[in-house]
Amino acid sequence: MEEKERFMEEALKEAKKAYDKLEVPVGAVIVKDGKIIARAHNLKETKYDTTNHAEILAIQKASKKLKNWRLTECEMYVTLEPCSMCAGALINARVKKVYIGANDEKAGAAGSVLNLFKDYKFNHNVEAEKGILKEECENILKNFFRQLRKIK
Repeated sequence: MEEKERFMEEALKEAKKAYDKLEVPVGAVIVKDGKIIARAHNLKETKYDTTNHAEILAIQKASKKLKNWRLTECEMYVTLEPCSMCAGALINARVKKVYIGANDEKAGAAGSVLNLFKDYKFNHNVEAEKGILKEECENILKNFFRQLRKIK
Protein backbone atom coordinates (compact mmCIF):
# COMPACT_ATOMS: atom_id res chain seq x y z
CA MET A 1 0.00 0.00 0.00
CA GLU A 2 1.28 3.42 -0.96
CA GLU A 3 1.98 5.97 1.79
CA LYS A 4 -0.93 8.18 0.65
CA GLU A 5 -3.39 5.33 0.99
CA ARG A 6 -1.97 4.31 4.36
CA PHE A 7 -2.49 7.79 5.80
CA MET A 8 -5.96 8.09 4.25
CA GLU A 9 -6.83 4.77 5.94
CA GLU A 10 -5.97 6.48 9.23
CA ALA A 11 -8.25 9.40 8.33
CA LEU A 12 -10.99 6.85 7.57
CA LYS A 13 -10.54 5.39 11.06
CA GLU A 14 -11.27 8.87 12.41
CA ALA A 15 -14.32 9.14 10.13
CA LYS A 16 -15.59 5.85 11.60
CA LYS A 17 -15.33 7.35 15.10
CA ALA A 18 -17.50 10.24 13.92
CA TYR A 19 -19.95 7.80 12.32
CA ASP A 20 -20.30 5.91 15.60
CA LYS A 21 -21.21 9.21 17.34
CA LEU A 22 -23.81 10.03 14.64
CA GLU A 23 -21.56 12.82 13.38
CA VAL A 24 -21.05 13.31 9.65
CA PRO A 25 -18.19 10.83 9.13
CA VAL A 26 -15.24 13.01 8.20
CA GLY A 27 -11.78 12.25 9.51
CA ALA A 28 -8.44 14.00 9.18
CA VAL A 29 -4.84 13.30 10.07
CA ILE A 30 -1.85 15.62 9.89
CA VAL A 31 1.51 14.18 8.92
CA LYS A 32 4.98 15.66 9.44
CA ASP A 33 8.16 13.88 8.40
CA GLY A 34 6.21 10.70 7.58
CA LYS A 35 4.58 10.47 11.04
CA ILE A 36 1.04 11.29 12.15
CA ILE A 37 1.17 14.18 14.62
CA ALA A 38 -2.59 14.87 14.91
CA ARG A 39 -5.89 13.07 14.32
CA ALA A 40 -9.44 14.30 14.51
CA HIS A 41 -13.00 13.73 13.38
CA ASN A 42 -16.13 15.85 13.17
CA LEU A 43 -17.65 16.84 16.51
CA LYS A 44 -20.19 19.49 15.45
CA GLU A 45 -23.20 17.64 16.85
CA THR A 46 -21.47 16.39 19.99
CA LYS A 47 -20.03 19.78 20.97
CA TYR A 48 -22.82 21.96 19.50
CA ASP A 49 -20.19 23.94 17.61
CA THR A 50 -20.27 24.48 13.86
CA THR A 51 -16.49 25.04 13.80
CA ASN A 52 -15.72 21.54 15.11
CA HIS A 53 -14.86 20.10 11.71
CA ALA A 54 -12.21 17.38 11.55
CA GLU A 55 -9.77 19.66 9.73
CA ILE A 56 -10.02 22.50 12.28
CA LEU A 57 -9.61 20.12 15.22
CA ALA A 58 -6.62 18.41 13.60
CA ILE A 59 -4.96 21.79 12.92
CA GLN A 60 -5.48 22.78 16.55
CA LYS A 61 -3.94 19.53 17.81
CA ALA A 62 -0.96 19.73 15.44
CA SER A 63 -0.30 23.37 16.35
CA LYS A 64 -0.38 22.53 20.03
CA LYS A 65 1.96 19.56 19.56
CA LEU A 66 4.45 21.60 17.50
CA LYS A 67 3.97 24.71 19.65
CA ASN A 68 3.56 26.66 16.44
CA TRP A 69 0.56 27.78 14.41
CA ARG A 70 2.62 27.50 11.23
CA LEU A 71 2.33 23.97 9.87
CA THR A 72 4.59 24.60 6.86
CA GLU A 73 6.15 21.13 6.82
CA CYS A 74 2.85 19.32 7.35
CA GLU A 75 0.36 17.55 5.12
CA MET A 76 -3.28 16.79 5.85
CA TYR A 77 -5.22 13.73 4.77
CA VAL A 78 -8.98 14.31 4.92
CA THR A 79 -11.79 12.00 3.84
CA LEU A 80 -14.02 14.78 2.43
CA GLU A 81 -13.09 17.87 0.46
CA PRO A 82 -12.71 20.82 2.85
CA CYS A 83 -15.40 23.48 3.06
CA SER A 84 -14.47 27.16 2.74
CA MET A 85 -13.91 27.50 6.51
CA CYS A 86 -11.53 24.54 6.58
CA ALA A 87 -9.77 25.48 3.35
CA GLY A 88 -9.20 28.94 4.82
CA ALA A 89 -7.79 27.40 7.99
CA LEU A 90 -5.43 25.22 5.93
CA ILE A 91 -4.20 28.31 4.09
CA ASN A 92 -3.78 30.29 7.31
CA ALA A 93 -1.97 27.41 9.03
CA ARG A 94 0.40 27.26 6.04
CA VAL A 95 -0.19 23.53 5.50
CA LYS A 96 1.98 22.34 2.61
CA LYS A 97 -0.43 19.89 0.97
CA VAL A 98 -3.85 18.36 1.51
CA TYR A 99 -4.83 14.91 0.25
CA ILE A 100 -8.58 14.56 -0.25
CA GLY A 101 -10.73 11.44 -0.43
CA ALA A 102 -14.25 12.30 -1.63
CA ASN A 103 -15.43 15.43 -3.40
CA ASP A 104 -18.07 17.60 -1.72
CA GLU A 105 -20.32 18.80 -4.52
CA LYS A 106 -22.38 20.98 -2.16
CA ALA A 107 -19.72 22.77 -0.10
CA GLY A 108 -16.28 21.77 -1.39
CA ALA A 109 -13.74 24.60 -1.53
CA ALA A 110 -10.96 22.66 -3.29
CA GLY A 111 -12.58 22.65 -6.72
CA SER A 112 -16.13 21.29 -6.41
CA VAL A 113 -17.96 24.55 -5.63
CA LEU A 114 -15.02 26.93 -5.55
CA ASN A 115 -11.28 26.55 -5.21
CA LEU A 116 -9.67 28.61 -2.46
CA PHE A 117 -6.35 26.88 -3.10
CA LYS A 118 -6.02 27.97 -6.75
CA ASP A 119 -8.46 30.71 -7.74
CA TYR A 120 -7.43 33.41 -5.27
CA LYS A 121 -4.18 35.14 -4.36
CA PHE A 122 -3.35 34.43 -0.75
CA ASN A 123 -0.03 34.73 1.03
CA HIS A 124 0.28 30.93 1.04
CA ASN A 125 -0.68 28.27 -1.49
CA VAL A 126 -1.83 24.86 -0.37
CA GLU A 127 -1.29 22.03 -2.83
CA ALA A 128 -4.24 19.66 -3.15
CA GLU A 129 -4.52 16.13 -4.49
CA LYS A 130 -7.94 14.54 -4.79
CA GLY A 131 -9.24 11.01 -5.10
CA ILE A 132 -7.16 9.16 -2.48
CA LEU A 133 -9.28 6.09 -1.53
CA LYS A 134 -12.19 7.97 -3.10
CA GLU A 135 -14.59 5.02 -3.14
CA GLU A 136 -14.05 4.16 0.54
CA CYS A 137 -14.43 7.82 1.53
CA GLU A 138 -17.64 8.17 -0.50
CA ASN A 139 -19.09 4.91 0.84
CA ILE A 140 -18.80 5.81 4.52
CA LEU A 141 -20.71 9.03 3.81
CA LYS A 142 -23.38 7.32 1.69
CA ASN A 143 -23.90 4.61 4.32
CA PHE A 144 -24.10 7.20 7.09
CA PHE A 145 -26.78 9.28 5.39
CA ARG A 146 -28.71 6.14 4.42
CA GLN A 147 -28.70 5.07 8.08
CA LEU A 148 -29.60 8.57 9.27
CA ARG A 149 -32.66 8.66 6.98
CA LYS A 150 -33.85 5.38 8.52
CA ILE A 151 -33.46 6.76 12.06
CA LYS A 152 -35.34 10.03 11.39
